[in-house]
Parts: sequence; C-alpha cells; structure tokens
Amino acid sequence: MKKILITGAAGFLGSHLCDRFVEEGYHVIGMDNLITGDLKNIAHLFPLEHFEFYHHDVTTFVHVPGNLDYILHFASPASPIDYLKIPIQTLKVGSLGTLNLLGLAKEKKARILVASTSEVYGDPLVHPQNEEYYGNVSPVGPRGVYDEAKRFMESLTMAYHRFHGLETRIVRIFNTYGPRMRLNDGRVVPAFMGQALRGEDLTVFGDGSQTRSFCYIDDMVEGIYRLLFSEYPEPLNIGNPKETTIKEFAEEIIALTGTEQKVIYKPLPKDDPTQRKPDITKAREILGWEPKVDRSEGLKIVYDYFKSLTPEELQKKEHRDFSSK
Repeated sequence: MKKILITGAAGFLGSHLCDRFVEEGYHVIGMDNLITGDLKNIAHLFPLEHFEFYHHDVTTFVHVPGNLDYILHFASPASPIDYLKIPIQTLKVGSLGTLNLLGLAKEKKARILVASTSEVYGDPLVHPQNEEYYGNVSPVGPRGVYDEAKRFMESLTMAYHRFHGLETRIVRIFNTYGPRMRLNDGRVVPAFMGQALRGEDLTVFGDGSQTRSFCYIDDMVEGIYRLLFSEYPEPLNIGNPKETTIKEFAEEIIALTGTEQKVIYKPLPKDDPTQRKPDITKAREILGWEPKVDRSEGLKIVYDYFKSLTPEELQKKEHRDFSSK
C-alpha cells in the first residue's frame, strides 16, 4: 500500500485531499498544528485503519517512520484574516516548513507536491494570468507575508528539483470554495454566505469591480491529483477561468439565499488584487483537466452546507489562539 503525508490535513483543502487519497486506497498520514485547521474536518477518518493523524507544526523537525511515497504540503494559513494575524508563522511555514518537508522527501525518496497560490501574481498587470508571468507583488506590504512565503516556497522547491533531482510538483491554486470552509475566515464565499444567513448586509470592499474566478473543491482536488501523478515539475495553474466581479457575485449570493439584504461598500484593502483569472491552457494540455462543476451548482451545495449549521455556529466569531510563534 502506498503511503502519503498530507500537511494542513485538518484544513479546508487538506481534509478533502485526505478523503480523496483514502478513497484511492492509500495509507494517509495527516499532519496539522491546528492553528487554522479543525479536527472536525477529518473526524470521520479517525476510525479508519489506513488513516493516522499527527498534531505537529512542520516548521519544526518533521519525522515520519517507515517508508513514504508522496508528500502533499498544504500547511499554511490561506485567508487574509489568518495570515494578517499570524504573519511570522505564515512566513515560517512557507520557508522553514517547506525546507523540512523537502528534506523529508529527499530522505524518503518521495515525490512532493507543494501548494502555491495565485497570490504569487500579486495585483496582476497581465490578464488572464499564465505561469510565465512573474507577478506584481509588494514584498513589504501587508499581504507580502503570504505572497512572498509562497514565492520563496516555489524557488526552494525548484532548487531541490534542479540540485538534488527531487521529484517535485507545484500547484498554483486560484480561489476555491466548498463545504468545510470557515464562515468567518475572510474569504469571499463564506463571508457572503455567512452574512446572508445571518440577515446582514453583504460587505464589498472597493467598488465591486474587482474580479475573481471560483473553482469548486471537487474540481480542485481532481486537478491536484492529476498533477501529482504527472511528469510536470514546473508551477501549474489550477482554477476556474470563469470570471465574475465581486459586485455581481454578491448579487448572485443574495439571489441564491433568497434574502433581501443590500450590498454595502467599504474601502479596498491595501494591495488587494483587482483582477484574478487563471490561464489553464497548460492544465488542459498536460493534465487533460478543466473544471466541470458550474458555479451555480457548487454554490447550492455550499449554501446547503452552511444552512445546516446551528444558529450558534452561524453567529460564532473566530477566537483562535494565534500565539507569537
């Protein structure tokens, strides 16, 4: 039985990856320090013989006994609320965490896939964004702690690939949504859904003309799965190229939820990207992949998920222990 280590296993995306690899017959080792992850996302896997969990911070030495075939490195805060509260930990997991896991992959002769992000493109001057675009990123702006952590991660991964001959894969993830997202993590889909379900007006930052492209979680997991088993070591975009403005998206959520809230506008945060749309030409050619789930279908699933939460869960604010690690 092949063995795979998935870091960030208790997070939104990591937990769905654990599900997929368990279903595919792998022995899955989940690892998470639970700063932003939640054990309830993987609690259904605990009784399984071929799933085990390590409560561990990958910025410290990582040891996994026995053989290891694959590593998926998804340990990182991913929402602005999180990485602005824990900027140093965000930088450490992208640098020290990646270094530790690349070292583990080298020791075990394992193939490693690291999770990068469309944020490496910053506030792009090229649209849509293809993998050859170097980006427009402020290294000293508030979002730089996340953007530069991921850019360093990519550089370090390619260095291990070129110098050590390590089998590496890099996925650049564009906006993804689905069940298990945290309502108050600051990302667009859960933020709008939570406000609508609580009867609050929907908050749009800026004038709402900025664009995003939303990919449903099942499509994202499929793209990552195919990339891991491809022979392509360079960064690859995985996302949905169907673009919408934030204002249009807010109106879509209001129509879906049947609420009567209005849209209110607040100042745009510093360095917030005005455009985001993946060029997935390479994913189509190399992986034979493209998104299948229409946004209206995916949003209905997510709405039903959030609607199933208790009133207490809907009103709950984030009270996490963001220590000074």
